[in-house]
Amino acid sequence: MSERLLVLVRHGQSEWNLKNLFTGWRDVDLTEQGIAEAREAARKLKAQGIRFDVAFTSALKRAQRTLDIILEEMGQTSIPVLKDQALNERDYGDLSGLNKDDARKKWGEEQVLVWRRSYDVPPPGGESLKDTLARTLPYYVQEILPCVLRGERTLVVAHGNSLRALIMVLEKLSPEGILARELATGAPVIYRLNADATVASKLDLAA
Repeated sequence: MSERLLVLVRHGQSEWNLKNLFTGWRDVDLTEQGIAEAREAARKLKAQGIRFDVAFTSALKRAQRTLDIILEEMGQTSIPVLKDQALNERDYGDLSGLNKDDARKKWGEEQVLVWRRSYDVPPPGGESLKDTLARTLPYYVQEILPCVLRGERTLVVAHGNSLRALIMVLEKLSPEGILARELATGAPVIYRLNADATVASKLDLAA
């Protein structure tokens, strides 16, 4: 039986993660730590004996660069890579580029917390987590999942909120459950799926 393997990795630390800024669709690069996190992700995957047949990433360079580093470290740069903005981070709208502490001063701690942690309340001009799911999930179902079910070992390198959308479906989490789910930068989560697309096993390599 072919292996139905799906590995999710959040990009390594970005320059704006480090500066505590809302990033969203702004296209920022990795920090030195982010590069090291990508290399460490590759080492962890190699230690599991994993090889990939296809990879997916977003239209943003922090995810693309993380993927490039992982594949380079694993000696697998020849596999097909598909890039799509459906996997982009949640759009933070008017919050993008603002320091999170400054945003709290401007709008108040409670309001910023609602925007960051509610399921369906978007920040001004931006997306809620529900909005992010609405573009990410169809892409998963139409493009990513068929690869996995065909036995193509699949790597997805994307962002905290777009990956939450996939995890919500894979782990059958409620809106409240997915909001509480934290994803470490550069930490692979390995899923093996059953033929009906449910999860047979999960291994989280965050450490």
